[in-house]
Amino acid sequence: MDLGIKGRIALISGADSGMGKETARLLLDAGVRVALTDKPDGTLDEAVRELSALGECIGVTGDVTKAYDVERLWAEVRDRMGDPDIYVNAAGVTGATGDFLDVDDAGWLETLDINLMGAVRMCRQAIPAMRRSGWGRIVLFASEDAVQPYVDELAYCASKAGILSLAKGLSKAYGCDNVLVNTVSPAFIATPMTDAMMKKRAEERGETFEEAIKSFLKEERPGMTLDRRGKPEEVAAAVAFLCSDRASFINGAGIRVDSGSVATIAG
Repeated sequence: MDLGIKGRIALISGADSGMGKETARLLLDAGVRVALTDKPDGTLDEAVRELSALGECIGVTGDVTKAYDVERLWAEVRDRMGDPDIYVNAAGVTGATGDFLDVDDAGWLETLDINLMGAVRMCRQAIPAMRRSGWGRIVLFASEDAVQPYVDELAYCASKAGILSLAKGLSKAYGCDNVLVNTVSPAFIATPMTDAMMKKRAEERGETFEEAIKSFLKEERPGMTLDRRGKPEEVAAAVAFLCSDRASFINGAGIRVDSGSVATIAG
């Protein structure tokens, strides 16, 4: 399918691996010029080298928790490529976990600062130029946890619930300018984040990595009917469509990419 966005410019945060990186791959395949951003101590350069074989792709490091750094990275992208027509917010962390009574203010604030306020800061930079041009696509990564919170991840869950509300509000505010804002909510995707979760689980339970995945699915995600972790490219396909001209009547929507996941009680 021709996505109708050849020549558009996209900026993707959290793009050095996982779902952000696979989204970049699909947008490059569609003829989009892509800027990747992630924190300085990651694998951004490696991702840019790999993806540059597919089309024009640059990398700009930045920290979404710092307003001045967000302004700087957007200024660099504009200088090198032009104003992005597409923004995909894939930056995020699991953050503080554990019993609610054991997680302090610092744990909550750090999680919210990255996952929610990071999106706020980036959208502030994205929207003005999109409004001026009369065309824009913003896709924010939420999570299944946003509507069915797990008791040992409440800071993360709350941050992702905030993303759903933010996206819906932005869609109402700027849809009249043809700036369309939507979310995707993945569940248990094979990314570095869930790799770390499963490695920790395997060590704690004396299981292999694969056994940890199977036990996690059985005990804590039984509603995932496909009985496996999702693939980053399966999420990226939904994101790329929402970024496209084919999604011209989709605004304020939340797309779940979660294998039919339903709520369970964790912890």
